[in-house]
Amino acid sequence: MPLNHNHVIYDNFVLANEIEDQFNSHLDLMRFVTVDRSLEGVAGDIKKIRRYRATDGTEMLAMGEGNTKNIEVRYADEQYRIYLLQNRFPYYDEEQMRDPNTVPVGVNHMTTDMFNDSQKRMMAEFCKATLAVNTTAYDFAAFVDAVALLDLPEDENARNAIEVFAFVNPAQTAELRKVLKDDLKYVEAFVRTGYIGTVGGVNLYTKKDSPKNYIVLATRKAVTYFVKKGTEVEQERDANVRLNTVYSRKYFLPALTDETQVVRIIKGAENKGAGITETSLDKGTKDSEYTANLTLTGTATVKTELERGTLPPGLTLSEDGKISGTPTELGTFVFSIKAYNDYGVTSREFTLEIAEGE
Repeated sequence: MPLNHNHVIYDNFVLANEIEDQFNSHLDLMRFVTVDRSLEGVAGDIKKIRRYRATDGTEMLAMGEGNTKNIEVRYADEQYRIYLLQNRFPYYDEEQMRDPNTVPVGVNHMTTDMFNDSQKRMMAEFCKATLAVNTTAYDFAAFVDAVALLDLPEDENARNAIEVFAFVNPAQTAELRKVLKDDLKYVEAFVRTGYIGTVGGVNLYTKKDSPKNYIVLATRKAVTYFVKKGTEVEQERDANVRLNTVYSRKYFLPALTDETQVVRIIKGAENKGAGITETSLDKGTKDSEYTANLTLTGTATVKTELERGTLPPGLTLSEDGKISGTPTELGTFVFSIKAYNDYGVTSREFTLEIAEGE
């Protein structure tokens, strides 16, 4: 095949706009979150975010009995760190000369790959729902009970203006259709990629990153997607070997900001999501051995990992929730630990002070 010897130089601004446009068109999950484009800072910078929480308070009562607990809403400011997504696409002049579509296809996949990573992180925030409904089957009643836990407006018109949706793993689709039968309605107004129907006013959508052992039901107020406007693009060129490299970057931060707007529907009364009992950690001493064993709750195997922040230098966190080692620096360290199993995810922020020995 003859070569087109005109090497094309793609302007950074043009590529940045192309990637940003494709990124926004790919982000179908964006319609399910609140988008805040005011993010400032660089990767690793801390942003304080207010998270609203709600406690369960629904009880099964017999005649003459009353509630013994309340549904309570409270909030706390938590520290999140800004993510930087970056990928690179190298290509030689000769590749572009042989086929002018090489660069457009490569840039498109840069966007797709960035999109996939972003989707996973946003879905992980939905999975931190603290409100839950345990059910024997994904039936009509389960969805109605889950909606009842959401903090929705009492006014019917305001309530109807809010879309309540549920994310379903593709592997659950056949089971849902068999169980729901005629309760699963097809509403033209909500038809789009992944839509499988509506039950009890809840629109069901398949998402490949959805959990396999439970269903997440929410409104778009549950998760906020903090993002910088635009996409950064930078290019390098090694003229000696005619190698071009395109880098694209995106700064963002997904956060579960309102736990009153998301519920997990779990099949099986005995199945419980992961939890961490401790709310604080004992103070440590520099150059002295330190151990803290987190009490993990939940069905089957519960694992932990460091989600945000850093442990004091010298300390490590094991999968089973043990913080151990010998701290080597003084200071107050703020970090979040994530616990997860097949039925839910929880995140707990801790402050650990390392003091001088007496």
